[in-house]
Amino acid sequence: MAEHLGTTCVQGGYRPGDAEPRQVPIYQSTTWKYDTSEHMGRLFDLDESGYFYTRLQNPTNDAVAAKICELEGGTAAMLTSSGQAANFFALFNIVGAGDHVVASSAIYGGTYNLIAHTMGRMGIESTFVSPDCTDEELEAAFRPNTKAVFGETVANPALDVLDIERFASAAHAHGVPLIVDNTFPTPVLCRPFKWGADIVTHSTTKYMDGHGAAVGGAIVDSGNFDWEAHADKFPGLTTPDETYHGVVYTQKFGQGAAYITKATSQLMRDLGCIQSPQNAFLLNLGLESLHVRMPQHVKNGQAMAEFLHDHPKVRFVKYPGLPDDPWHELAQKYLPNGCCGVVSFGFTGGRAAAEQFMKSLHVAQIATHVADARTCVLHPANATHRQMTDEELAAAGIAPDMVRLSCGIEDTDDLIADVAQALDALQ
Repeated sequence: MAEHLGTTCVQGGYRPGDAEPRQVPIYQSTTWKYDTSEHMGRLFDLDESGYFYTRLQNPTNDAVAAKICELEGGTAAMLTSSGQAANFFALFNIVGAGDHVVASSAIYGGTYNLIAHTMGRMGIESTFVSPDCTDEELEAAFRPNTKAVFGETVANPALDVLDIERFASAAHAHGVPLIVDNTFPTPVLCRPFKWGADIVTHSTTKYMDGHGAAVGGAIVDSGNFDWEAHADKFPGLTTPDETYHGVVYTQKFGQGAAYITKATSQLMRDLGCIQSPQNAFLLNLGLESLHVRMPQHVKNGQAMAEFLHDHPKVRFVKYPGLPDDPWHELAQKYLPNGCCGVVSFGFTGGRAAAEQFMKSLHVAQIATHVADARTCVLHPANATHRQMTDEELAAAGIAPDMVRLSCGIEDTDDLIADVAQALDALQ
């Protein structure tokens, strides 16, 4: 592993040997050829590592996953077809019917729906707590059947900052892991394992890809959670899996690899949410410049937040980099080099002003996307969080007039000039 993240961004995960391809090869193949059926049998028994079907694993994906694993400081990682698939796999790998999840209420609307509704229909219960809840409120959320705690380092789009240490401490006191979606900061700005998180997920579609080219997700295991110490809570990892001739993942693959091996051999086998090798190749190209792009995203986000802060037509600005932001103190602790390029704000003219503002932009583009090299803007209550009730929106920290502005890596002055003229156009 390189000493600095910038070198890992460029060279991590894949180190070619003599006369081997300098770039990560794209293994655009569904299957692999073997000389004997016995060899393939050893693969299907998990007695030997290798590839036999891209629905489970692919060498291109594994090289890129290894880079992300190095960046986060984990022991094992895997790519998925999307960030939503990553969050689902991360939870479903250890949570099943009759179990319970504690989650921060300030998370991406799609993830809220996943946990509260889709997984709810699978018999998995959930309790949502505000990221600034009291210790007593957090403690009260746990049940005997709680199997995981979930949150986002920086919430999309509310921009609340998770107190990772506090949530990790509560999770560990109940013998369960903390899963953190680290999409907005990326490991360039925050490495949640340092603060006690056990598993990290990413929508690689966002900053990691950075160019709106390839949908994808990733899961990284810290290797720190002792599944065997809580064997009764996680039988899927600590008791025989009869679909693989009785293999016990923790015994065969150890604490550092059991979780990802199970997610790959079970969930990817049965649900098939694999990232395509072509998308993994594009993701790797984005990762190579991640350490260069993130400081510019932060520079633009901070400058935009400061500009909006004192504008008479702006009702509020949410950006943890602002000194008077309620999350500023936590941001200084977990994100001393900046949180991201996303700024959320509302209008004195209400919801109608938000819609008119977006129509007047020229450089910024209205798009569902976020965390892109190109600046984009979205009205969450009318798009990504449209299915949520007003009460659910409030719990997630989203006002009806809130606009999410994702500052790209364009020139700072051009972005501010574009927003300024759109605000001037408001009646």
